[in-house]
Parts: sequence; structure tokens; C-alpha cells
Amino acid sequence: MENNVDLFLFDWIEPNLRYAILFVPLFAFAEACIGIGLFVSGVFLVAVSSIVVDQQLASLPLIALLAFIGAVAGDHVGFYIGRWVGPHFHQIGVVEKRKASFERAEKMIRCYGPLAVFIGRFIPAIRSIIPALLGITEFEKIKFSILDSLACLLWASALAVIVYGIDNIF
Repeated sequence: MENNVDLFLFDWIEPNLRYAILFVPLFAFAEACIGIGLFVSGVFLVAVSSIVVDQQLASLPLIALLAFIGAVAGDHVGFYIGRWVGPHFHQIGVVEKRKASFERAEKMIRCYGPLAVFIGRFIPAIRSIIPALLGITEFEKIKFSILDSLACLLWASALAVIVYGIDNIF
């Protein structure tokens, strides 16, 4: 299925290059957003960013800025969904059945929350889940925003380095 999505994306981008830059924040948001992020690969963001830079539609710093904005927005959507769901989270059937596991996970998030923001940003499998878990545990809003912005800044810088490398290798 992913190959079909890849083909569709690249077939669409070629005749619509002027819109390709819009996909940078969109894919950064999608891969960071709770629920959506489990199905959107960071490969799409890297590929689109590489195409945009290669076609000279935007500079590398602009790509990094757009990815940063999309990532921060996606993380904050997840965080605030977690805060909204938080009070009712323990009453969800799946959570009640696995209460001990969820309590251990929450304890770990409470203990390592600041570190979890950074680790979660760089691990695709959990990238979209960590902000929601932090929201559920009532992690401080301002602390989350500051740490998440720093983590997204590092992540966007890493994206720029990857795209720069791809652009110079190929």
C-alpha cells in the first residue's frame, strides 16, 4: 500500500511543483499529530523537502522553518487532545483492562517527561504518541511548549542536514 501512496504522491508533485512547498509543513504536522502520525512516514517529508530544494522552490532554511512550524503544531494538537482526554482516560475499556501497564507508562512519563519530549521527537514509532501521553499526565503546558519547541528545532535542523546531504549526493 505504501508504494501506491509513494507513486501517487510523486505523480502528483511533478505537474504541481508550485504547490510542493505546502506539503512540507503538512507532512511535518501529519507525522507528529496523534492518530495520523502512525500512518504517515517521515520519508514523505524528506522526499518532498528534497524535491523542493532540488527544484529551487525554497531555500533550506525555509524548509526547516516550515517543517518546524508543522511539527510544533502537530505535537501541540496531540498534547491538548491528551489534556482533554486525560480526565476520562482511565475509564476507557482498554485502559481499565491493562491498568497496571498504563500506570507504569504514566509513572515513567511523569518521571522522564522532559527527556521524553526529546526522545519522542526523534523516534518515528512514538513521535505522535508522546505529546498526548504528556497531556494525559497533566505535564505543565509552558514546560511542554518550551521543550517541544527546542526538540522540534533540533529535529528541523536534522531534517535540513539530511536534505542537504541528499541534494549534494544525488
